[in-house]
Amino acid sequence: MANAKFIEQKAAKVAEIKEKIEKAKSVVFFDYRGITVAEDTELRRSMRKEGIEYVVLKNNMVSRAAEAASIDSQIEDMLKGPVAYAFGYEDEVAPARVLKAFIKKAKKCEFKGGIVDGKLTSAADMDAIADLPSKEVLISRMLGSMKSPISKFVIVLDQIAKQKGEAPEA
Repeated sequence: MANAKFIEQKAAKVAEIKEKIEKAKSVVFFDYRGITVAEDTELRRSMRKEGIEYVVLKNNMVSRAAEAASIDSQIEDMLKGPVAYAFGYEDEVAPARVLKAFIKKAKKCEFKGGIVDGKLTSAADMDAIADLPSKEVLISRMLGSMKSPISKFVIVLDQIAKQKGEAPEA
């Protein structure tokens, strides 16, 4: 009886992890060995500020959840040794960016890989993703670059109208 209940609890935990993987825009796997309790607390605080869920889970449960979520079977290679997980639900880049800043400061930890938009991603790719600006910054840059040619065009039309002595149209 107790054994069946234990199996049921594990299955529920795997289902919960699967749901987190599917809900997250990105998941970063990282080796957290060597960090102190104070550093861990600082890392958790900085992740919480960015809306990132930072947890340590059993690797075999994450493996089963990833399999249930149809993630590449090569995930097993990334889940060796102690692994912590950072789930980014709002911004794909935030977990990698926060962790990379921590790694630079503490000179501890390392990327093991991750999942971005349902695809398995290597440690090198996670490091590259960490250098990307946030989605909001990219959108504002894009809008700024789209607005720039239009405003220049309006200025040129205004100058032409002034040269011809005509009143510019609003």
